[in-house]
Amino acid sequence: MDKKTILFVVALSITLFFVNTIFQQQNIEKKQSWLKEQQQKEKQLKEQQNTKSQVKENSQADKNILNENSPTITATAIENNSNAEQFYVLENNYQQLVFSNYGGAIAEINLPFASEDNKVSVVREIEFDRLMVKQHPYNTHFPANPYYTNNDSAGMVLHEEGKLGGYYPLLRRSLIEKAPRRNILIPPRYYALNIVSEYPEQAELVYKVTHFDKHSITFEGQQNQRKISKTYSLGSEDKPQAPYCLTLELTIDGDSRGLWLTSGIPEVEWISGAPAPVLKYRLTRHQQSEVEKIDLPQEAVTVTSANIDWICNSNGFLGMILDSLNVTDPGYRVQYIPGTAAPSRLLEIDQNYNRFKAADLPGYMALIPIHTNAHMPIQFRFFSGPFDSNILKTVDAQYADPATDYNPDYIACQTMHGWFTFISEPFAKFLFILMNIFHQFTGSWALSIFLLTVSLRIMLYPLNAWSSKSMARMQQIAPEVTAIQARHKKDPRKAQLEIMNLYRERKINPVSGCLPLLIQMPFLIGMFDLLKSSFALRGASFIPGWIDDLTAPDVLFSWSKPIFFIGTEFHLLPILLGVVMFLQQRLTANIPKDPALLTEQQRQQKAMGSIMSVVFTVMFYNFPSGLNIYWLSSMLLGMLQQWYTNKSLKPFTPVVVSKSAQARQ
Repeated sequence: MDKKTILFVVALSITLFFVNTIFQQQNIEKKQSWLKEQQQKEKQLKEQQNTKSQVKENSQADKNILNENSPTITATAIENNSNAEQFYVLENNYQQLVFSNYGGAIAEINLPFASEDNKVSVVREIEFDRLMVKQHPYNTHFPANPYYTNNDSAGMVLHEEGKLGGYYPLLRRSLIEKAPRRNILIPPRYYALNIVSEYPEQAELVYKVTHFDKHSITFEGQQNQRKISKTYSLGSEDKPQAPYCLTLELTIDGDSRGLWLTSGIPEVEWISGAPAPVLKYRLTRHQQSEVEKIDLPQEAVTVTSANIDWICNSNGFLGMILDSLNVTDPGYRVQYIPGTAAPSRLLEIDQNYNRFKAADLPGYMALIPIHTNAHMPIQFRFFSGPFDSNILKTVDAQYADPATDYNPDYIACQTMHGWFTFISEPFAKFLFILMNIFHQFTGSWALSIFLLTVSLRIMLYPLNAWSSKSMARMQQIAPEVTAIQARHKKDPRKAQLEIMNLYRERKINPVSGCLPLLIQMPFLIGMFDLLKSSFALRGASFIPGWIDDLTAPDVLFSWSKPIFFIGTEFHLLPILLGVVMFLQQRLTANIPKDPALLTEQQRQQKAMGSIMSVVFTVMFYNFPSGLNIYWLSSMLLGMLQQWYTNKSLKPFTPVVVSKSAQARQ
């Protein structure tokens, strides 16, 4: 193997090593960490969960709350039992908020899908939503239990059942299972905007509804040492809230020490083969705002020294922002929630084959302290929705106050995912700006990715053209290199020196063929991070029925029983990518068609091209379809550029041996 081939293999191996490190190592280490943690706690957690679930079910069964066939709270039980858990709904085109009298908190946050009837929503349906309706319809009613609504004409109305599908559940919800599986009920302490303390009964305090209309609801709870009033408002025609925002006005008459307000636990978003939870907070120092990322805790972490403005709990694409608008005590708390205690809906997908495991899907909850002198109302703003750039900019603009230079800066909640984001983030932002420009003209994010690839090819044309010419020149002098190697079979060192002299005389850089791949790596990594972080691309369809989500792998067809590595879905794009790469190696390499005429170097080159085609197919198999479209388009354009270069390049004057070799002879 000559020096050129060795350098090529080394450069490509290093590149693939970093790609695999960036794209896979993070997921592997997270899973190993979670599994190690669960091995230590699994037995204890299962015993606690089984005990709590049994107690909860027995308690509700005693109150005739649960129905044997469908273990949800029945309308009859609500009307006949004042202690039953009751649910109340406030809804607009952005949110369906389901409040519980247990804790006077939010049990469900359901986001309606964008449709012909709802054009203001930006949340698109994805494959998991369709699978849930198909495989587990009893877990896809929104709300999950009978509920009350109120309007000016009909007053308070009890609804027997929620709508089947049509919503994305932002919060983790209770799972209804068929025998022999057991139901998993979400405890009220994990609801959003609940008040909790070190005493478990605080989270399950039963509140009374004292006011309820189509825009707001008020809960009042009474304890020996305090009285709590909570008023939630979605705004009105005169004073509308910004999209996906809710206001909470909280009054505590009595002892408020040791009380915390919860964010709730976001549902899992499966991004490139793993969940992507993110915790952040914003604080202001010396009139300068800073946004800090919080390390994901293994249990519970309490910080008492930070005077935060708001705290964010995200699943990657969507999440919640809890913002205190007037006074609050310093500090915050973040808490690890085992996946067995607060399950993800993904556990239901192909559950007969354990496609997703509870131990791999823990949740996280953020909490902020309640002001210890809370005799006057405390106001909180609660954003719960997609981290879409346009939505967050709209919210920031609506609540900004130029007179005081106040800006909530919710746009800072957007997060780039990956180990080397300090490198990839500038490239990702640059790519997204270009894609937005193209999207304004095409209306298609997939076509925008293709046009983005074309524009990058044009911008990098001089560098790629230089590399393509160098590769073409290498092919032109291949017969001369072969002749030198044949002449000096017994002296490889002399052959190598003569070949290097030939390269210098012809002004050829033998490692330039690796340059296009190395140049494109930052853009490839940036595109990967972009597809993991840009909500606008989530659920964006290109070819319905095949490429339905640019942030997820394409699905040509699927089945139930998982196959090793392939899983339950067949992805065509990475196969096409491997085929194109294989053809690219054959078309751009000047190799005889007759195997008997191949030199040892050409055999190695041919084998290396075949191996790399398989490696890239495997590596890209579970990557987002948008990334496969980008890389596939880039290779096709590269092949076109190489063909044009080969066609337009003038041949060298044939030379059997170099002048330096002749002089030595």
